Order: sequence, then structure tokens, then C-alpha cells
Amino acid sequence: MTAVPAIVLVRPQLGQNIGKAARAMLNFGLTDMRLVAPRDGWPNPEAGPAASGADAVLGGARVYENVAEAVADCATVYATTVRKRGVSKPVLTPAQVAADIHAATGQAAILFGPERSGLEADDVALSRAILTVPINPEFGSLNLAQAVILVAYEWSRGRGLAQPPAVALDPPAPQAELDGMITQLDGMLEAAGYFHPPDRAPSTRRTLRTMLTKPGWTAQEVRTFRGVLSALAQPRPR
Repeated sequence: MTAVPAIVLVRPQLGQNIGKAARAMLNFGLTDMRLVAPRDGWPNPEAGPAASGADAVLGGARVYENVAEAVADCATVYATTVRKRGVSKPVLTPAQVAADIHAATGQAAILFGPERSGLEADDVALSRAILTVPINPEFGSLNLAQAVILVAYEWSRGRGLAQPPAVALDPPAPQAELDGMITQLDGMLEAAGYFHPPDRAPSTRRTLRTMLTKPGWTAQEVRTFRGVLSALAQPRPR
């Protein structure tokens, strides 16, 4: 079974940010939220609206007094930070951490620090490795939910969750229907004197056919376009 990491928010300051982090987690299949000494206590009434329906994550969130208690059951712990903060540990990208977690069998945890100051050196010291998001060195400003969603996205890729939703496409229209539409348009353009000068008509017709056969029209699209042409040919009285 694929290991599912716990998201540990260390001393989070705003209930709204906790809610947004929960929303980011559930988008990518993560539900184990752990809160270490939230500044405004827990539960926080501002978290629910910000979670936008991720109530299951908030409802299951567990609160701890310190980081050591929050990760006591974890075999591997990663600390998200933009700096090493004087601690000599491996520095990994979100993709590398995701690969490590998928290859592991024990519980993993990913630490995210307070919004303003980030993780302290003592927090980082509890981790096995540092997780750093490659980011613009001239503007390294990620909010809490953004950091969570980047990490959650990379983890979800290994489970096949981060894929565009499959959408059934209508089959292309039969060639006869497409030809009928083009013939209708050709007749209207001929009546309107569009093909001028006459010697350019073959080239112009080829250009129109090429243009109209590129998209792979569906039957519905052909019917719609022919309806447009019919309306132009016989406009309704106002």
C-alpha cells in the first residue's frame, strides 16, 4: 500500500490558512492533518469556510503540544524550509520527497512552519531531510496553502491522481455531413459575389475547405454551423 504522508502544521497562526491547507490536501487525496500548538487554539471558526468543503480533513485534525509528539509514530520526517538554518541534512525537492515516500512503508510526515517565520532550527533538527521548493530566488514568498498544495501535488502524481479528468469526446462528423455544410456555404458565397475575381475561385475554395476541415467537426457542430448559415440566408423578420 502506498504510504500516505501526514501534513503537520507547526504553530499555524490563522484559522483561514489552516482551512486553505485542508482544501489543498483533500484536492490531492491527503487527509491526515496534524496541528502543533495553533496560535488561536482549535477548533477555529475561520477554518471551515476557508476549507471550501474539506470538512473531513478539519474534523480529523489532531492537535499536539510540540513537534516531537506530532511525529512520534513517523518513520520519516521532512521539514519544509527555504534555508538549512544551520542544520546539516539532505536537501530534497518535492518530487524527490514524493518518490521517497512512495518507496517507503512506514508513516511519513511533512512539516510546515508558521506563516511569518517558518520552522525553527529545533523543528528542522527532528527531520530526516529538508524539503525545499525550487523557487525564484528574488521572490521566495509562498503562503502556507501554496506550499502544501505543491507538495501534495507531487505526492499525488505517484498515485495517478494528478491527471486531467477524462472527458468523452463526440466522434467526428461523417464526411458527407461536412461536405454538405461546405456546399451550403459555397452556394451562399457564390450568390453574394464572394468569389471574385473568378480565376481565383478554385484557390479560394480550397482555402475554405482546408480551413473548415482542420478542426475535426462533430455532427452537432456541423448542424449548429449550418443553422447559422440558414439564419444568414433567410433572416427572421424583426
